Amino acid sequence: MIEFDNVSKSFWTGRQRKVILDRASFRVDLGRSMGILAPNGTGKTTIINMMAGLEKPDEGEIRRTSRISFPLGFMGGVVNRLSATENARFIARMYGLDPDYVEAFCRWLCHLEEYFDMPVGTYSAGMRARLSFALLLALDFDIYLIDEGMPSTTDVEFNRKAGGILRERLERATVVVVSHQPETLEKFCQSAAVLRDGQLYMFDTLEEAKRLYDYQLSA
Repeated sequence: MIEFDNVSKSFWTGRQRKVILDRASFRVDLGRSMGILAPNGTGKTTIINMMAGLEKPDEGEIRRTSRISFPLGFMGGVVNRLSATENARFIARMYGLDPDYVEAFCRWLCHLEEYFDMPVGTYSAGMRARLSFALLLALDFDIYLIDEGMPSTTDVEFNRKAGGILRERLERATVVVVSHQPETLEKFCQSAAVLRDGQLYMFDTLEEAKRLYDYQLSA
């Protein structure tokens, strides 16, 4: 479970204060995947980062009682001067997993060949995306956090293998996905919420959420 209790979060843009959440309360229960609809620039990534513990609220409390992933695509835990081998083994130790298993899994999924033993800072954007996704899938979580849907790479074989593994994981895990596109949520979520004026308006169905979201965009 992830529970936000009277949480507030805002940023100073240099000209005005941008409110992301204003004393918002909601929860994500295991077995009930949830989507969050919001236009670009309204704070979707900030909310996902708060769920993962990467950002703290200004006020209120966030409670977590489950194993929660880092956001899909997040590279904050990867050290550029280290190789993928060294990063995989380091992250495995952080999560109390077998370093040999995590390294072998990432080698198999990434298919980076000799680059796996080279510094991550030398990688292309696509190679980094493959490593990030592989590290996420090498760990086992109760709740997976996805920002703006599935990443895509030019490696068709990687997309096939990684997509299949993620679909298998999501059959027994919960997902929270934030996006400005309702179509992205349809692949993952039974229920949805709309971020509006610092509050999350929760709905039992995605169709109900889409109606408010479409009204908000047209207003």
